[in-house]
Amino acid sequence: MPTLPITLVVITHNEAENIARCLDSVPFAAEKLVIDSGSEDDTVAVAQAHGARVVHQDWLGFGPQRNAAATHCTHDWILALDADEYLSPGLAAELAEKLPALMAGNSPAIILRRSTVYMGRPMRWYRPAMGEKMARIYHRARARWADVRVHESLRYEGSAPVMKTPFNHANNPTLVHKQLKVLRYSELKCIDWLDKGKPVRMWQAPFVFFLAFIKDYLFRLAFLDGWRGFMIAQTAASYALYKRMRYYEMRNNPDSVRMAKAALTRHKIDR
Repeated sequence: MPTLPITLVVITHNEAENIARCLDSVPFAAEKLVIDSGSEDDTVAVAQAHGARVVHQDWLGFGPQRNAAATHCTHDWILALDADEYLSPGLAAELAEKLPALMAGNSPAIILRRSTVYMGRPMRWYRPAMGEKMARIYHRARARWADVRVHESLRYEGSAPVMKTPFNHANNPTLVHKQLKVLRYSELKCIDWLDKGKPVRMWQAPFVFFLAFIKDYLFRLAFLDGWRGFMIAQTAASYALYKRMRYYEMRNNPDSVRMAKAALTRHKIDR
């Protein structure tokens, strides 16, 4: 497959198990760049062995880390993937065919569809896991990631074409991975709320879990995926509730921010 003037960017921390699959799934990228925040496993060596240039960057938060990564790219067009994501052969072929014309135009970004593998199998009905639209290819002069610690999105003006074939996301290989992510993401989100002075609304707490669960389990069709769908809805609802409880604690016991950071660092789940 001929290469195109686009940089694949992956931000990593201890992703030795995933990074090779991610890098190898993008054969058309003229440059593969890994921005690593201090991995203690073989991430760097594996990435280099699979054709990536590795740059160290201390962890800044998801949005700032992605924006910092863009400054290291050789090419203006960037494909952003997480280490646990990878292109399907069909999408790689579709992009190789369509990207030259799209990159020659004025589009700020290109939207990809993401399909989720959960507990070792693809989800079949849960709507966010079936072709979720995400802007992942962009021109760095026309788009920029939101400057937030977590749940970052690409900001741009104008319309963006949508690719048809989905890419894959090996999401949370175990429930342990999911719970660790809940701790990490909640902490980052709550610190963002602290910075913005968001008011505490604990009166919402009794309703948050129930409404979040119903939204995912019924309206987003998770129930059609059986017990796996139940687990996705339950963990999503728990995350929605836990964030609010943790934020209440931060506001009422400011020293808990320091203590939690020390605990997460000690268990190596702080980034």
